[in-house]
Amino acid sequence: MNRRAFLHAGAAGLTLSSIKGRVMALPDGPPKRVGLIGSGWYGKCDLLRLIQVAPVEVVSLCDVDRRMLQEAAQIVASRQASGKQPRTYSDYRKMLAEKDLDIVLIATPDHWHALPMIAAVEAGADVYVQKPISVDIREGQAMVAAARKHGRVVQVGTQRRSTPHLIEARDRIVNEGKLGKIGMVEIYCYYHMRGQGNPPDTAPPDYLDWEFWTGPAPMRSFNEMIHPRGWRAFKEYGNGIVGDMCVHMLDMVRWMLGLGWPKRVASTGGILVQTKSKANIPDTQTATFDFGDLDVVWEHRTWGQEVDPKYPWGATIYGEKGTLKLSVHGYDFIPLGGGSPIHRDVTYELDQYPVDKTEKDLERHVAPAIRHHMLDLLSCIQTRNKPVADIEQGHISTASCILANLALELGRTLTWDAEKGCVTGDDEANQRLARPYRQPWIHPSVS
Repeated sequence: MNRRAFLHAGAAGLTLSSIKGRVMALPDGPPKRVGLIGSGWYGKCDLLRLIQVAPVEVVSLCDVDRRMLQEAAQIVASRQASGKQPRTYSDYRKMLAEKDLDIVLIATPDHWHALPMIAAVEAGADVYVQKPISVDIREGQAMVAAARKHGRVVQVGTQRRSTPHLIEARDRIVNEGKLGKIGMVEIYCYYHMRGQGNPPDTAPPDYLDWEFWTGPAPMRSFNEMIHPRGWRAFKEYGNGIVGDMCVHMLDMVRWMLGLGWPKRVASTGGILVQTKSKANIPDTQTATFDFGDLDVVWEHRTWGQEVDPKYPWGATIYGEKGTLKLSVHGYDFIPLGGGSPIHRDVTYELDQYPVDKTEKDLERHVAPAIRHHMLDLLSCIQTRNKPVADIEQGHISTASCILANLALELGRTLTWDAEKGCVTGDDEANQRLARPYRQPWIHPSVS
């Protein structure tokens, strides 16, 4: 099968609405050489979707968890066309020093996004970096600057922008004016996803480099709740449920409605119910993102009942002519004053990609969105255009969520000056736009 035929077959599951308005000029020449930094759960999900849609060659994998790294290397060898096992590294700097990668995927914990991403574009690679792009706002600003300075394409893993049924909802409902004037948007998550329990701290396992895993974050003792996958429940490594889940829905709404930066951000909440867990992120939080003539209001609870069992994580857009409910599983448009409701379910593409049925830990309903996101990245690598989830868009959504947490910590509304990249009239808030780095790591805003 030649290259073009391969790509056509790989993209066979794309619906017309999912690529509407996008020029899919896929790269010519030899297969792109790919490296992955962070070979855990979502690193493998992202990388294996890329392998599904393009004849890339995965040549390098990096992780500080030796056991996780070896498992990923074996899986990649079994899935890529060459059958070759990638080289493995425990230090991303050594991997990037080879300067032989066209594309670098970054799927580390959030506190390890900024430094590898900047190093990857400095090494000449285009990048796919998971959301949120950073743990503080100054990191994000440095990441955008690095991408622009080195002329690299950087796609952020906010793949709602590439989800077929959500693209259809934007095109068919929002853009056609079926909602009329939009007066309010609610975004929310009611998953019971905050870590529970209070196990004792222990020595790290011998296959994990805990010092390097911690990196620029504050050092704390190893705990089984943190690694693997539990680190999101600890503020040392991310920005809680807002940084993890709100960023997706806020980004989706901004994309659908053409919104830029919020003008003001306010937030309340805290640890109100689940007080006995070792986790230190809020179990309850509300945030208001004021876009001037529209408020987008976030709410999460990691306890209790969801408002609508069909939409435990999603968005509701209220218009004068109807209401649009959106999630990763589908959408519902409910018109006011008569008319026919519209419902769509997620597209799974299991017939085109049967391995999705058996892949360990894969969110099957998200796999099509990741594939489409990867195809958009590949197209922009060829054209050198900005991808649909360009690093600047990822920065806006990420920073907005960080501002919500900062507003909660400070107990006041923050006014954001997008042009200057700072909080207006609030020295204390501006001092917190960069988190202190643990030595010997140097914050990218000062390097």
